[in-house]
Amino acid sequence: MAVLSGKTAVVTGSSRGVGASTAKQLAELGANVVINYRQKAPRANKVVAEIEAAGGRAVAVGADLTSPEDVRTLMRTAVDEFGALDLLVLNASGGMEKDLGEDYATRLNRDAQLDALEAGLEHLGAGGRVVFVTSHQAHFIKDVETMPEYEAVARSKRAGEDALSEQIPVMSEKGVSFVVVSADMIEGTVTATLLDRARPGALEARREAAGRLYSVDEFAAEIVRMATADVPTGHIELVGGADDFLARAGADGASIEQSSDEQEEQQ
Repeated sequence: MAVLSGKTAVVTGSSRGVGASTAKQLAELGANVVINYRQKAPRANKVVAEIEAAGGRAVAVGADLTSPEDVRTLMRTAVDEFGALDLLVLNASGGMEKDLGEDYATRLNRDAQLDALEAGLEHLGAGGRVVFVTSHQAHFIKDVETMPEYEAVARSKRAGEDALSEQIPVMSEKGVSFVVVSADMIEGTVTATLLDRARPGALEARREAAGRLYSVDEFAAEIVRMATADVPTGHIELVGGADDFLARAGADGASIEQSSDEQEEQQ
């Protein structure tokens, strides 16, 4: 029997990139998946079609995460379509857009994440899990500077991580665990492309500092692994390690589990 057979997952921001790959990999493990998109319905429907063609079950739901009503519709759809909500992957993020207001990064990366958690907890039960997807640039922003073009996004994502972490006691009361999954810049993502365009050479600099950068599918595989991993609530997974950031932050990182080379080879 597939690892996630009979389980239902909502993956925010899953019409492309890391979110789409995460959704497809969850479906491969047997999960029913709710694909979330903000505007691009055809793109989301294509992800659903790919999952169904492979024998999985999925549905696409248009929802602006900054709209509380939309978010509650998104979570209810999991229950209406598949009977339950077992896994909530908070993957959606943004803030580099030019046309959504100066405070959009904060509204999406902090406020909307907290609201999505609240809406999800209306349906998540004992054994459920919430996974927050972030970047090393955001996770370490309090101690390690990032590119100016990304600073507002990084700070808002860290604020979102902190706000969600503060809700661990509330989650624990319901038997729901919480895990943070962080990685360096990811090859092929919109964010990496935009940053490299704004600051030519940024991507290559991160490759050199990190040794290598993960691909979309590789990072998604780590998110999926942490969706079921036997780790304590509040666990922070630093995918691929974060020696460069830990050194600059002056932290020893001994209490934070990192993905080892051995784990990478098993993926």
